[in-house]
Amino acid sequence: MRFLRRVAQWLHFRTHQAELRDELAFHREMVERDLVARGFSARAARDAARRVMGNETFMREEARSVWVWSWLDELRQDAAYTIRSLRASPAFTTAVVLTLALGLGANAAMFSFVDRLLFRPPPLLVDASSTHRVYLYRTSDGVERERSGGYARYADLVRWSTSFSRFAAVERRLIAVGTGDATRERPIGIVTAGFFDFFDARPHLGRYFTAAEDSPPVGAPVAVVSDAFWRTAYGARADVLGSTIAIGPVVYTIIGVAPPGFVGLWPERPPAFFIPVCSFGGSRGAPNWWNSYGHAIGIEAIVRRKPGVSVAAATADLTTALRRSYQADLDSRPDRAGLTVDRLRPRAVVASILAERGPEASSVGRVAFWLSGVALIVLLIASANVANLLLARAVRRRRETAVRIALGISRARLVSQPLIESVLLALAGGGAGLVMSQWASRLLHAAFLPGDAQPPVIGDPRTALAVAAMTLGAGVLAGIVPALQVSRGDVIVDLKAGAREGIYQRSRLRAGLLLAQSTLCVVLLSGAGLFVRSVRNVREVHLGYDVDPVLVVDLVMRGVSFDSAHTVALNQRLLEAATTIPGIERASLMKTVPFGGISSWPLYVAGIDSVDKLGEFDRNEVSPEYFATIGTRILRGRGIEATDVGGKRPVMVVDASMAAALWPGQDALGRCVRMGADTAPCTYVVGIAEDIHSRALSGDAGYYLYYLSIAQTTPEDAGLFVRTRGGARVIEPVRRRLQREMPGASYVSVTPFADILGEQTRSWTLGATAFTAFGALALIVAALGLYSVIAYSVTQRTHELGVRMALGARTMDVVGLVVSEGVRVGVAGFVMGGILTLAAAPWIGPLLLRESPRDPLVLGVVCAIVIVMTIAASWIPALRATRVDPRAALQAG
Repeated sequence: MRFLRRVAQWLHFRTHQAELRDELAFHREMVERDLVARGFSARAARDAARRVMGNETFMREEARSVWVWSWLDELRQDAAYTIRSLRASPAFTTAVVLTLALGLGANAAMFSFVDRLLFRPPPLLVDASSTHRVYLYRTSDGVERERSGGYARYADLVRWSTSFSRFAAVERRLIAVGTGDATRERPIGIVTAGFFDFFDARPHLGRYFTAAEDSPPVGAPVAVVSDAFWRTAYGARADVLGSTIAIGPVVYTIIGVAPPGFVGLWPERPPAFFIPVCSFGGSRGAPNWWNSYGHAIGIEAIVRRKPGVSVAAATADLTTALRRSYQADLDSRPDRAGLTVDRLRPRAVVASILAERGPEASSVGRVAFWLSGVALIVLLIASANVANLLLARAVRRRRETAVRIALGISRARLVSQPLIESVLLALAGGGAGLVMSQWASRLLHAAFLPGDAQPPVIGDPRTALAVAAMTLGAGVLAGIVPALQVSRGDVIVDLKAGAREGIYQRSRLRAGLLLAQSTLCVVLLSGAGLFVRSVRNVREVHLGYDVDPVLVVDLVMRGVSFDSAHTVALNQRLLEAATTIPGIERASLMKTVPFGGISSWPLYVAGIDSVDKLGEFDRNEVSPEYFATIGTRILRGRGIEATDVGGKRPVMVVDASMAAALWPGQDALGRCVRMGADTAPCTYVVGIAEDIHSRALSGDAGYYLYYLSIAQTTPEDAGLFVRTRGGARVIEPVRRRLQREMPGASYVSVTPFADILGEQTRSWTLGATAFTAFGALALIVAALGLYSVIAYSVTQRTHELGVRMALGARTMDVVGLVVSEGVRVGVAGFVMGGILTLAAAPWIGPLLLRESPRDPLVLGVVCAIVIVMTIAASWIPALRATRVDPRAALQAG
């Protein structure tokens, strides 16, 4: 209430101040008019009136003292004084604003990125705190793994759980859109009808599909087009409703246009269309897909908790429903009589709607979280730098401060002056930093969140609010040190200080700030070095195949079905066509791609009770040119040959780890492996291939791979590997040439193998890029801070250095004296920063690839960089010190 009364009082004063100003102006005009009537000239009358009304300013000041909220007026006066003072020191002001702009700009860009990745709910989502993604787990061979659920599993969860007010099934896939040569794969949101109820997003045109149109076995072929795709592909035409579009093998009728900004759960790559789960499932050709617990269609569930239901209670309820679902599955499968729910231990987890957070944060999410702390370290370094500059400025103005105290200024107002100065500088730095962050944020999003239609940093209220808070915090943090210094001043001593008395004093506070900058800089540079070496390790990992010269060609049949003979003929035509394209060396058929999917069958080997207990055995079906095309070496025996066709002895090639696991210390060549059942015919090992990385770059321990002849198995659903000499520039020629061989509405999709592998390296690349950028930024800011403080120190020590040179000190002695001051700070900072880096090793280690967080080489390089930085920052002030004229310095004393 007191605050409101004060505000009302101030507003009342402003009204009366205006009335007082008008009243005084009226009286002055009346005096001027009387004087003109008495014969004065206009100018003489105006001057005389001013003399008569000379107390006008005094009257206004008296009114102000009665009405105004006094501290608000003092704040205005102090701010005006600060602005004048900063304008009088443009070099100082520019240096401080740029330093803060670098720190605040880096934080604004990083906040925008991390917020989008880990904290910001999808646009237009209603009640985000109660909306969750569901994760399903099951134990196999003693190892718990996440499992996607089929439609039947989803239906059971809906039927048997009671803690949720809304359910929806979701999936996003790349599916062919369009017909003919215009066919392109686009992201498609496959959702149940209830999905749209999770959002405050009324259709821009038309309507969403209903539950009746999303009912098994075959949903209605209706689609909702996104606003972005409607504008780019349809020119925002209103007559789009009722038009048709081929999505996969089905022709859909467009019944609605989503509102602007509606991207579902996928802001990083918004869907072009939303289609019903049941219409997609019905087009897959799997019988009874809606009653199958398999993965005829893999989907995720999202839920909204009922009011009053906790996350723990919702998780327990969903786990109970999942266990009932597994029991129903086992009851319907006599062939799985040996399994029990207790053995499978299924459980559900209700977690964040953001996939990067999940029950366990992804590697990219963990790195991004660390990087947000790194950005704050950069801001701390910048704030410490500015605090040191302001502290030096406050020491230089000690005599002026003492005079102001002697004239009656209060200590409280004197202490507030440095805080006002630092906050004003921080506001200017925050504004400049926001402009810088626009560019940096675009780079981050383009590199690590491609397709994300993020709002501009300046126009984003969340980012603007965060930057405002960081700006205020940086301003207070930078200003509190000089404010404390001012509060401890001795008026008598400062008033008596002459040209050199008491001016230069060693300051532990300034040394401490320099040490803090150096320490934090070492931490950042160490992190940068560790991630850079991880990226180097990624490039040096022997994958067992070549990446850069290889293209992956997917054949999307789009409802076109062939028997085996026609499929074999099509595959042969595609292989022959691929080898005729200029720049193509080889081509091969394959069924699976490393990091792009797996296939496995039960295996039976004589003398081994359970092959499954030894690990997971993935299979690939390939044509004879496969190993030469992808660059995988055959270590012993032979690869798949053209004679390995149907009717001939079934053969297989196993990787070296599989040979060692199944036949340790024995020769694997010629061994019999039965697939599918222990009564199946033998498939004989004819070759041993080198191990490849197909699941994880950090190692595939426990995973094995074998290769079969595609001519002896199933030629359907094959793709191609194409080895090129021209790299990415042959992608379009390959696509156009192979498209001519595709029947009906089917088409080919060509992707560089490097793009598939790039997803596996994203977290290390993000860490290396951001740590290096922030480390370099911190190094620059710390170097500038060290330079500024040492340069100021040299200026204040002019008399001392002059005396030393007059007494015979050599030039290198003076240089060594100044440089040693900076080197001491650098060495101490390295020691403390090294200790912090080693202490953080348990948390940093899991983020690295084949790199120790205590790598002595990295710490050694960082030490060298910091020492070189301190010498470089000290050298220029040291040279300036040698130019001091001893006579002038002594006379100044």
